[in-house]
Parts: sequence; C-alpha cells; structure tokens
Amino acid sequence: MSGLSRSSHALVTGGGRGIGRAIAASLVQAGATVTILGRNLTVLNEVVAAGDAHHAMAADVSDQAALNAAIADAAKRQPIDILVANAGAAESAPFVKSDAALFQRMMDVNFMGVVYATQAVLPEMVKRKSGRIVAVASTAGLKGYGYVSAYSAAKHAVIGLVRSVALEVAKSGVTVNAVCPGFTETDLLEGSIDNIMSKTGRTREQAVAELAKHNPQGRLVTPGEVADAVLWLCGAGASSITGQSIAVAGGEV
Repeated sequence: MSGLSRSSHALVTGGGRGIGRAIAASLVQAGATVTILGRNLTVLNEVVAAGDAHHAMAADVSDQAALNAAIADAAKRQPIDILVANAGAAESAPFVKSDAALFQRMMDVNFMGVVYATQAVLPEMVKRKSGRIVAVASTAGLKGYGYVSAYSAAKHAVIGLVRSVALEVAKSGVTVNAVCPGFTETDLLEGSIDNIMSKTGRTREQAVAELAKHNPQGRLVTPGEVADAVLWLCGAGASSITGQSIAVAGGEV
C-alpha cells in the first residue's frame, strides 16, 4: 500500500478471523508489524503461524483492564501507530424481546470495546503527532435493520464516537475514521444465515440471497474489500480523511 510506513506497528482487535484477519494480512503485506488481539489465543496463534500477523495477544475488548494491559504490553515492543478496532458481535431478536442484557452485551463489545481501545492508544499517538485509528462499524451504523436494534444502536454509537474524537484531535496528526461493511462473507454472517434457515425453512442459497438483496450489486462483500478500505485510511495519502464513515456495501447507503 503506497504511503504506509513500513516501520508501522498496527494493532487489530478481533484479528483471528473474518474481516479482522483480512485486515491484519493486508497490513502485513504492506510492510507493517501487526499484533492481533482476541479472546481465543489458539486461533490467533494459527493466524501468526500462517504469516497473517506477527504477534498475538488474548484479551476481551469489553474488559477494560485486560485490554489496557494487553495494549500496554504490545506497545512495549513498539509504539502503536495504527489501531483497527474490529472486534464485534451480533445478536438478533425482535425489539420487544431484546432485554437490557442483550443491549448491554451489544454495547459492551461493539461500542465500549472501541472506546477502551481508542483511549488506550490515543494519548501516545497525539504525543507523537501521528497515528491512524479505524473502527470497523457496519452499514447498521448508518441505517436500521429489523431484528438487530441493539446491534444497530451500538454501531450508530461507534460512528458518533468517531466523528467526535476526530474533531478533538484534528490538529494532532491523528486521524479517526470508520469503515461500514454491508453483509460480508464471514463466520459472523454464517450465524445469520443459519438463523434464517432455522426460522424460515429456507435453503442456504435462499438465505444468502435474502442478505445479498440489500446490496445493489446483488452480492455479499468480501473481507478483502473491507481490508483494502482500511489499508487506504492507514496510509499517508489519507492524511486529510478524518471523521468519516466509509460504506463498503455496493451502494446500499
């Protein structure tokens, strides 16, 4: 990727699979040193062994103390230049059956995980007058979808956070942005496909088509396409891009 410093240290949360792994691999290919973080160290170590990251650390992004400790350890190896706050989870339920615990789970992982990670890296980035923070949100942060009100609310919160923090640090050399994928070919989406199949009796092909119809291009997004957008935002050529929420969704929003 043109403009990405080959001495950069990137931290990717939720880097063990799906979009997070694709982002980590793209950053490695661009020459960055990449640390991935997630809850399953076995899966993370497999990513490192495959060459898609250099270091792996286990932590739950919704546990601020554990996340802070992991990020501090990563920064001891090399200051963190790039944060990709990708970790997330999705649960579906009708709004009237979405209890407080469901809303809290969605906020803890999808929103507070971004808050905690950003707070952990931002002061040093500002001090060095350089840094890139990219949150992986969703088109659910730009529009509503039925039966995922808690998830959508959390992703809307991420976009509000990105816009506000970007303004606070606009003169510091640090940029803060979000990418908003549409339905993407990931393990997370497989859960949605299984849910549609079990509740409606549709075949897998029909379930995929139900999700793909949201995309005007009539297909699912690939993790690599999301990774390309993130990689661009991390490069020098995107130094004037901040506070933005870039949809990777075939024109859906």
